[in-house]
Amino acid sequence: MKYQPIHNSLYIKNRRNFMAEMKPRSLAVFNSNDIYPISADSTMPFQQHRDILYLSGVDQEESILLLFPDAVEDKHREVLFLRETNEHIAIWEGEKLTKEKAFDVSGVKTVYWLSDFDKIFFELMTQAETIYFNTNEHYRQSVETETREARFIKATKEKFPAHNWAKSNPILQRLRAVKDPLEIEVLQQACDITDKGFRRVLQFVKPGVWEYEIEAEYMHEFLRNRSNGFAYTPIIASGNNANVLHYIENNQQCKAGDLILMDVGASYANYSSDMTRTIPVSGTYSKRQKEVYNSVLKVKNEATKLLVPGAYWKEYHLEVGKLMTSELLQLGLLDKADVQNEDPDWPAYKKYFMHGTSHHMGLDTHDYGILWEPIKAGMVFTVEPGIYIPEEGFGIRLEDDVVVQEKGEPFNLMRNIPIEAAEIEDLMNS
Repeated sequence: MKYQPIHNSLYIKNRRNFMAEMKPRSLAVFNSNDIYPISADSTMPFQQHRDILYLSGVDQEESILLLFPDAVEDKHREVLFLRETNEHIAIWEGEKLTKEKAFDVSGVKTVYWLSDFDKIFFELMTQAETIYFNTNEHYRQSVETETREARFIKATKEKFPAHNWAKSNPILQRLRAVKDPLEIEVLQQACDITDKGFRRVLQFVKPGVWEYEIEAEYMHEFLRNRSNGFAYTPIIASGNNANVLHYIENNQQCKAGDLILMDVGASYANYSSDMTRTIPVSGTYSKRQKEVYNSVLKVKNEATKLLVPGAYWKEYHLEVGKLMTSELLQLGLLDKADVQNEDPDWPAYKKYFMHGTSHHMGLDTHDYGILWEPIKAGMVFTVEPGIYIPEEGFGIRLEDDVVVQEKGEPFNLMRNIPIEAAEIEDLMNS
């Protein structure tokens, strides 16, 4: 890992909070992700499952965390199982966690090698009545691959058919949605690295550059600041490409007079940042581009104020829709008849702003959070309105990451990243 370790007090607290929500005489198991094959002997870079990471800090394949608050022996209330390292593995793959290092990282005192898992798991299941399975129930999940977690669940149900089972995900959805101050610090680091990348790009962009060259500038700056790269596949969309919401080809040349919509974010310590800025290829916005730009910025600023404790995600989006409708009327993109005759299920503003305004942020770019429960202080959201006008050849989206506060407006983690049109023009032409 490139990043500086996070203090294990975070993981100790996270486990304590999770176990406080468990049923009596229950245990919970969390598996690392697989290393996924490509072809021949090629594999995708390992990405740790965010749940075991959240509860232990262990960023290594073939690891298992077991939590059993009512275990007969105290040493079995928190247990880590790791792949046993040796000299051969150290030579060919590099350093792996020792039992001592695993304790330093996680604060878990009892660490076994993975070869002991079946024996100890059987012993602990004889003491337990319920097992918590870690299913993926995120509202945007679309998993076709059988995961390591899924294989474990299938095998455990066959081996222990008389046990009750419960879901860990609802507990994690609520816990992970509200960030610890230590997590906010790490998210701020991710946003600060994104800031550095953006400022680098402002000095780089000019007519004739290619979208992939801009992507490369971001990656260079991210890596040299201990990020492990992009938090998600970057969007570098010049001209009409910006009107394709998930444009990721990044293979077109940037032309004078066009805008570039850049939806990028650095990952740091597996925490995501998520920024969008829209800049002029030539260093200056046209009158019309600036008019639309300022409307998007106004909606973003006003929408941010609505993210307060007690608000509901669905109602929040309805209010943002009203803000956007007002701006589209002023821009001449909608008229009163469009609004009066709109379909309530697909309001008129959706013609130019068809996606949601906010999602939870954290270990995942689209992080955990139960959308039908009220917003709480400590939650982190994106705010990302946009206006997309294919007939005019450009689209504009602006996005910051903000922390909901107990009182007052959310705290903007991207407050230092240039966003005013005049500031961007000044920096591009300095």
